[in-house]
Amino acid sequence: MSDILLISPDGMLGRAFVELLTQHKRAFEAHSYPQLDITQPEHVERAVHSGIRYVINCAAYTDVDGAETREAAALAVNATGVQLLARRCRAVGALLVHYSTDYVFDGEARAPYRTDEPRKPQTAYGRTKARGEELIIASGCEHLILRTSWLYAAWGKNFVDTIARLGREKPSLRVVDDQRGRPTSARYLAERSWALVDKRARGIFHVTDGGECTWFEFARAIVSGSGGSAQVEACTSAELARPAKRPGYSVLDLSSTEALLGPSRPWRDNLAQVLAERAAQAR
Repeated sequence: MSDILLISPDGMLGRAFVELLTQHKRAFEAHSYPQLDITQPEHVERAVHSGIRYVINCAAYTDVDGAETREAAALAVNATGVQLLARRCRAVGALLVHYSTDYVFDGEARAPYRTDEPRKPQTAYGRTKARGEELIIASGCEHLILRTSWLYAAWGKNFVDTIARLGREKPSLRVVDDQRGRPTSARYLAERSWALVDKRARGIFHVTDGGECTWFEFARAIVSGSGGSAQVEACTSAELARPAKRPGYSVLDLSSTEALLGPSRPWRDNLAQVLAERAAQAR
């Protein structure tokens, strides 16, 4: 019987964890929705049994725009369900590894957000994720909360996949150049997360690729690196209005993580790896 429970192994980050744990020859139990609905107490109690020592929660409501009109649904997964997991982890003595987001901040800073910065979410999604963090801490369970941003991978629906495809299909693309943050490879996030677990890190940490950029700069690198021919043009957030406000600045401070694990791998290096993997899959 394994002592690791992986929740939502079929998502972008979950798949990265499946590959990582398999590579490390670590046995694990994996459950997806609806077999494991973290908003249902009986599901959580059954999955987080007394033999579990590590719960890696990759389940989340991540539709940022959808949460503006379905905040209760987002809250159920991102906060209420997380609270159930945290309380159960405390009961059985398990570590809860949970993922949060740059959206818990207001997006108005001019220097990277430290892990101890006050939460000031500006969207429904951000409020639900911030509440999840608060409930984990209040539960008293052993926890590792990992904030990340701009997640991408060689699989699943994400910005890199979309831009790489459109970069080949369209003559031009318009991408916002007034939102700055840090991209994060799902595979790299899983690697750094497990390294922090090995280091017995506890509390809140930030994990992303190294470096920072705007979405425009990121898109331009994606098109160039994937062999696309589209012209990438810069625009403002106001020109591409969305239901949920996007943070103008969401660069996360990585100093605590880098103090334990060393410098973060640059986003351009991680992106090149992901684009190479996409190309290999297409052959």
